[in-house]
Amino acid sequence: MADPYERPRDNDRQGNRDSRGGHRGANGGDRRSSGSGASRQGRGRPERDDRGGDRRGNAPRRDHGGAPRGHANRAGRDAEERDRLHPQRSGFREERIHARENEPDLPGDIDIKDLDTIVLQDLRVLSRDNAEAVAKHMIMSATLLADDPQLALRHARAAKDRAGRISVVRETCGIAAYNAGEWKEALSELRAARRMSGGPGLIAVMADCERGLGRPEKAIELGRTEDLSEVDAETRIELAIVVAGARHDLGQHDAAVIELQRVKPSLTSTGPSAARLTYAYADALVQAKRGDEARAWFQHAADIDDEGLLDAEERIEQLGQSNN
Repeated sequence: MADPYERPRDNDRQGNRDSRGGHRGANGGDRRSSGSGASRQGRGRPERDDRGGDRRGNAPRRDHGGAPRGHANRAGRDAEERDRLHPQRSGFREERIHARENEPDLPGDIDIKDLDTIVLQDLRVLSRDNAEAVAKHMIMSATLLADDPQLALRHARAAKDRAGRISVVRETCGIAAYNAGEWKEALSELRAARRMSGGPGLIAVMADCERGLGRPEKAIELGRTEDLSEVDAETRIELAIVVAGARHDLGQHDAAVIELQRVKPSLTSTGPSAARLTYAYADALVQAKRGDEARAWFQHAADIDDEGLLDAEERIEQLGQSNN
């Protein structure tokens, strides 16, 4: 029997992303602007013009060698300040080398132009070689997402190890972890991506991770406390399905019906998201002891399920058998 409340594979992690993050055809999720690179560089430093002078146009003082006086000292102070604020723990370099030695292999025919141009722009804060490696790992993660989620996660982790301060990379890792059933890791990565980029992000996936961790109350809370004003209709549907599933987890079947009614299921709707919503609503009616009402909804789900992903026809037969 199909579970309409399982991981929302076909909408939430797919519907909003288009092809960003290398998920073209492999189906990713929504993302917001990265905010993960140049805008943070130089924060807190004195404002200077391109020549090293100050904002008033005064030329920098130079020593006898023609270089700006104090340049080396400033560079040294900057390095010391970075070390003070962001000290590397003991063994960090060795861990990074080990991680790169154990990265999954990359085929030689990957074209990084398959990534969305916005994602490629996000990666420009990295060195050229590193950006290319990150892009290739992201593409491989997206390509393997459905067929080999564990290997897809290894590629996503490799991209994160190389570019952990870029939001779309963390989001890609979160999506891969979600598909591999690593709920805790997925939730952590998606939270990190949201802190970097803002916006509601993959809220339905995050709520489903809470369910996977055995915390349905948290899933319901996410659906109640998030600002969904910027979320599209497909994401609203997926979130409603997840929250309804959390209600079922708690034995609150009538409340699950109400959760789904909030996104207005209709017997005239069309499309994959509508098919999932219609099926979930029919299932909720059955669990709420309203099987007679469910039949029409299962039939509509069967009629609009063009991809054949749902077992609505079987559910109709089961309803008929239960009435005999």
